[in-house]
Amino acid sequence: MDDVGAPRRQSTAFLLLYALASAGGAIAYVPFLTIWLPSRMTELAGTADVQTLGYVTFFGAIAASIGGIGFGWLSDRTRNRRGWVLAGLTLTILLLLAVPLAHDIWSLVGIIIAWQLTLNMMLGPLAAWAGDLVPDEQKGLLGGLLAFSPALGAWSGALVTWPGLVPVEGRLIVIAMLVATAVSPVLLFGRPRAFPELNARPIGEADAPSRRPTGPAVRMWLARLLVQIAEAALFAYLYFWFRSIDPGMHDNEKARLFGMALTIAIPIALASGRWADRNDRPFLPLVVSSAVSGLGMVGMAVATGLEAAKASYLLFGIATTVFLSLHASQTLRILPRSDRRGRDLGVFNLTNTVPSLIMPWLTISLVPGFGFDALFLLLAGLTAIAVLLLATMPRIR
Repeated sequence: MDDVGAPRRQSTAFLLLYALASAGGAIAYVPFLTIWLPSRMTELAGTADVQTLGYVTFFGAIAASIGGIGFGWLSDRTRNRRGWVLAGLTLTILLLLAVPLAHDIWSLVGIIIAWQLTLNMMLGPLAAWAGDLVPDEQKGLLGGLLAFSPALGAWSGALVTWPGLVPVEGRLIVIAMLVATAVSPVLLFGRPRAFPELNARPIGEADAPSRRPTGPAVRMWLARLLVQIAEAALFAYLYFWFRSIDPGMHDNEKARLFGMALTIAIPIALASGRWADRNDRPFLPLVVSSAVSGLGMVGMAVATGLEAAKASYLLFGIATTVFLSLHASQTLRILPRSDRRGRDLGVFNLTNTVPSLIMPWLTISLVPGFGFDALFLLLAGLTAIAVLLLATMPRIR
């Protein structure tokens, strides 16, 4: 599409490079945290690997939360998103390459915590950069492009574990190269158009109330938290649920189903985002996708056969991926202050880390006594609350 004559539109080239950079974050952590780290933890911790991995996950989530808020705030103060993204990218890659040097469990834990901080040094300012440069008229398109991130993260994991393609000792090097390849182009070649109105600083005491979270911001934060709790539970326990449905289901089939959901979500997110832009209905796709996600969980709760279980999971996985991608871009619309955008997005990032602290307790409380169907019904109920929060959002211009 030609951008000439459309001064309110960011260049398509920059949007594509930005989406690729955002996917670089997923490429950095998905294969590393889901494939490489558990294997290395078993080598170092032996039979205590699950418990130790739990500690790493817990402290890593805290580090990610602190890093997201702290580095987002620093990028606000310095007004230099690109510099922080570059610094975070460099340190993230260096720490990835340093991980094999850890020969005991605590040095590995220390490197992982430092890596989480540097990863969010890159991701926090990168997320805020979109708010500085993408007008509201294109935030739906941006959300659709962000749907590539989880898919590319999953595909990169499949690539580095492809039999005979990458030796085990070279996997982190390949991951580091993929991250650099994804993030560097927007830093080197991105020439975004400036939109001064998106970055106007509040002036005078009349703007003081905007320092507090607004009603729409609180609603968006709570809605994402509720959906993310469901997503985190399914991500962690999908293997065990499918095993309870059909013990003979092969692991590769589970992985292919997961990748299929992420891939199918991409064109749906793009179409939904473009529709939202054209019709000035930014929140309606969020309402629909969260409602469909809840229906998928209800289907999973009542499924008794493998085919019904797979279909219900696909419905849930596709809808949830669409929701999270579009939510990430539309959140930029409702943040109360442009000069605190990075900090506020760091607070929104808590919706990605807090579920990891909540979800295990829900699962432990429900699954042993009542089964997975009770857990899925509870998660569907939480998602229904998210639907109500978003469906009653005031119209925002």
